[in-house]
Amino acid sequence: MDQYQTERLTMMVFTLDMMNAALESNTRLKEASGCEVPENYPMELYKQMLPYKIERFHEYPEENLWEGLIIHTESNTIIGDMGFKGGPDENGEMDIGYSILPEYRGNGYASEMASSIVRWGLKQPGVKKITASCSTGNQASIRVLEKAGFQRTGESDGEWYWQLEA
Repeated sequence: MDQYQTERLTMMVFTLDMMNAALESNTRLKEASGCEVPENYPMELYKQMLPYKIERFHEYPEENLWEGLIIHTESNTIIGDMGFKGGPDENGEMDIGYSILPEYRGNGYASEMASSIVRWGLKQPGVKKITASCSTGNQASIRVLEKAGFQRTGESDGEWYWQLEA
């Protein structure tokens, strides 16, 4: 997946150059992606994960093809990130993760992209199930997963676990 389109959004693969640029500055990320970059992107938790993601990219470059930046197509602005945490494992499972910048929440963007890429993901060779988790109090994430067709499968330590089978 180089790019993936929905009605209002584009998902663009988050390349190694873009990841390194995101750690340097928003100006560098804008140059690398060709998109407008809000001041608060990437959010702190994702920024902390980038060095690990860069390291993984060097070892397993194919994993990066399963996730990307969410771009608001009309404004050409990065509004978040979403994707599968690597391709399917030996059981045909992969886990979805996503985040939308606070100022873009409440517009259905996460639901729009999640529903769409989940359908795409389940059509890929070797994929049998998509899993997810979210905190029990994260009502927005719960709604995203429910709208995408996920079923809750369990709870542990304040986290709910979800799955969607092919």
